[in-house]
Amino acid sequence: MINKRSPIPIYYQLEELIKDMIEKGTLKKGDMIPPEREYAEKYEISRMTVRQALNNLVNDGYLSRVKGKGTFVENRKIEQPLMGLTSFTEDMVSRGLEPRTKLLHLLKKEASASESEKLKIKQGAPVYEVKRIRLADDEPMALETMFLSAELVGELKEEVVNGSLYQYFEESLGYSIVNARQGLEASIVRKSEREYLNVPSGSPVLLIERTSYLADGKPLEFVKSIYRADRYKFLIDMNREGN
Repeated sequence: MINKRSPIPIYYQLEELIKDMIEKGTLKKGDMIPPEREYAEKYEISRMTVRQALNNLVNDGYLSRVKGKGTFVENRKIEQPLMGLTSFTEDMVSRGLEPRTKLLHLLKKEASASESEKLKIKQGAPVYEVKRIRLADDEPMALETMFLSAELVGELKEEVVNGSLYQYFEESLGYSIVNARQGLEASIVRKSEREYLNVPSGSPVLLIERTSYLADGKPLEFVKSIYRADRYKFLIDMNREGN
């Protein structure tokens, strides 16, 4: 299964083999993988090559090391297409995961200059600030801070923001959410965010800002989200112009 005559580096071939076993469920979360020596003997490759492959899989979040115990399989990354506008709840349900929301705070306040610009409302107009942890199968995936115009959404209660707000907007308020503008960048988790996401210091995260719009062009929400980079992978399909 390792082709030593291939121009593809051997460590990368081993990475893909292990990754494929994780993706197919042959190796499951919590399974301890064989030691470097066994991989080296099985594929007749050097332990240094095996170590490089395993280090890369640890860095990519597929494996984790426990000192004195061994190397273990982590959860598979969730692949999220950047095409299409869906809610977190819809994304998790479509993957067979159970979504849950932990509300940190629900605050009604006056819109700042930045918030008023994003929501196209007057500075000082009433807005809701909703801060939530989004979980899948009780594992934290993202820390989300949302800003909503109180004029558009009326009175928000805790039982509403503990569920899918998109479902509430569309089914209860009758809004049609038609498009959004989203930006994504890489960063390192801050000290104030680590405890919510349950990740160690220095962990990579994905920062996403999204403004969603109604059919009449009004911004409904402005959201800042911090996703765990060890659990999320964002995908986009591209076509070459003219083809």
